[in-house]
Amino acid sequence: MKNLKTIALFLLIAIGLISLSSFNNMKNPSEPRFIEVTVSNYIILHGFDASNKEIEEYVKDQAPKKKLISVDRIQSVSEKYICTTYANNRLIFWEYKDGYENLKQKLGL
Repeated sequence: MKNLKTIALFLLIAIGLISLSSFNNMKNPSEPRFIEVTVSNYIILHGFDASNKEIEEYVKDQAPKKKLISVDRIQSVSEKYICTTYANNRLIFWEYKDGYENLKQKLGL
């Protein structure tokens, strides 16, 4: 019986630790899940060929457009591009017009 109580106690502690870990990993609800960015041209990285050369598709838009981008999909940001994940393990490099410092502020950095 004592072993059963010890096991039950360990299970309760483990469940509490898992719950605490999940709580600590939750995002702050006040953080934006999406940011609005003005984008124009973009590059889709489809993958690599047999020679390990990138397979890219360049898309030129006529006019800049406002777009909501999921913060969770952003992989990196440079002064010219926002790299985001895309369907089927592809990446998109969005050319953006909002300015690097403005974008950092939108991301809370």
